[in-house]
Amino acid sequence: MTTKRNVLFIMCDQLRYDYLGVSGHPRLKTPNIDALAQRGVRFVNAYVQSTICGPSRMSTYTGRYVRSHGSTWNGIPLRVGEPTLGDHLKEIGVRNVLVGKTHMVPDREGMARLGIVPDSLIGVHVSQCGFEPYERDDGLHPDGPYDPAPDYDAYLRSQGFDADNPWEVWANSAEGGDGELLSGWLLSHADKPARVPDEHSETPYITRRAIEFIGEAEADGRPWCLHLSYIKPHWPYIVPAPYHDRYGVDDVLPVVRSDRERQHPHPIFAEFQHERVSQAFSRPGVRERVIPAYMGLIEQIDDQLGLLFAYLDERGLTDDTLIVFTSDHGDYLGDHWLGEKQMFHDVSVKVPLIVVDPSPAADATRGTVSEVLVEQIDLAPTFLDYFGGRPKPHILEGRSLLPLLRGERVENWRSYVFSEYDYALDRARIKLGTPVPDCRLTMVADGRWKAVFVEGFRPMLFDLDNDPHEFDDLGDSEDHAEVRQRLSDAFFAWARRPRSRITRSDEAIAAKDDAQRAYDRNIESGVLIGYWDETELAEERAKRARYLASRRPE
Repeated sequence: MTTKRNVLFIMCDQLRYDYLGVSGHPRLKTPNIDALAQRGVRFVNAYVQSTICGPSRMSTYTGRYVRSHGSTWNGIPLRVGEPTLGDHLKEIGVRNVLVGKTHMVPDREGMARLGIVPDSLIGVHVSQCGFEPYERDDGLHPDGPYDPAPDYDAYLRSQGFDADNPWEVWANSAEGGDGELLSGWLLSHADKPARVPDEHSETPYITRRAIEFIGEAEADGRPWCLHLSYIKPHWPYIVPAPYHDRYGVDDVLPVVRSDRERQHPHPIFAEFQHERVSQAFSRPGVRERVIPAYMGLIEQIDDQLGLLFAYLDERGLTDDTLIVFTSDHGDYLGDHWLGEKQMFHDVSVKVPLIVVDPSPAADATRGTVSEVLVEQIDLAPTFLDYFGGRPKPHILEGRSLLPLLRGERVENWRSYVFSEYDYALDRARIKLGTPVPDCRLTMVADGRWKAVFVEGFRPMLFDLDNDPHEFDDLGDSEDHAEVRQRLSDAFFAWARRPRSRITRSDEAIAAKDDAQRAYDRNIESGVLIGYWDETELAEERAKRARYLASRRPE
């Protein structure tokens, strides 16, 4: 590396691609994120590799599809030895630092099998998904226990917000007129302010911790990749004042759903419509109560990013720092009669992606919008490329975005994007009677057509040009058999190319081709396979000697 470089990798949790001012939302105010887009490239066809937190993030942190890294659902560990962004950056002297959420579950059985002590340097690296955990905060749940408990809990207590679970009682609960505790988990309380003041809520706290790291990192001197990973606007949908009433019923956009979606739906789609969260968001008044809080959480993030970007300016770091803003998946919020995010409609599988490359080579693309098909696994190779690391296509299944950011012509860019979901841990598996190994959904999209292949069932198909809301499933339409076959062929071709040989690069193997093909190396080791007699062996040895002599430098 010849110049100082850093990466600020910002990820929100459950932020829809269309809930930003720059994305066209007519009500939501996100001036700092909008300004960021004016400094870089906004990718409007960016897709995650799974629509649920854990596997989506593991794909982002490894640069690999779910079928390759194997962490298929929340709570399914990323196996010991799976290469991560932290491993690749460590090789070139770059710190890979975490402030916020990863949803990583360590492979404790694998660590025990290999004798890796969890609190050792290697143990921490493995159990933290290759990150240096400056501040790990995945958010809490009401029952615990937490191992280890996030520092945010201790921070709240130090500020006088004491409780067995201050995250639950203060940061994610409201207070009734008689002082009673109102849980933020209950959707009916989304219109009320969280008990904790704004400055002590989770988003400002995590932002301050990111700023603290950046200040300390200047003294360290090493380049860094800082993953600032907010847990919001993920549920519980509750936000502190003054953000709790910044938006109201009039700011809620009309729901995107049709009665056609309930007439003969695909079996897996029908089962997810029956989930409790989907039924809740389909009730009158629920969206109008929840979405203003969701929007308030987003505006709070935008305000905090404004402070962070100003700090980078003050410290003279803006011109050295590549900035990425994105999300791990979207949120249905009642669209398509669904809640949560498991299916593959655009509101779930498509995410916002803004990338700012500070290099002068990227000046020509600033403020532009790119419609190329991008996958979240492209971020790891982009970071490696930005820091000057060698590409690793035998491990990293994504592609560097730097050529696109710098207006270069890119040959053979992808024609399809893929996303996967394993519903083995959902109620849908039980209702449908699907065997656990067959609970696989795979989305294939080419920009116009989107297919979802479901093991044991017919596929789903949507025409995004003529049906942008994805109301009409053409999965059994005879008129679209050719389209389904083309996407099926693309799916099959993709499935046949897993990156399973990660210990030796393609280049390392190809570099041995000439010598291996021309003259068998084994003859000098005594491994003699396929030779007839001593004369043939002697002739082959003579040929090898002449070949080696011809390659010897003068």
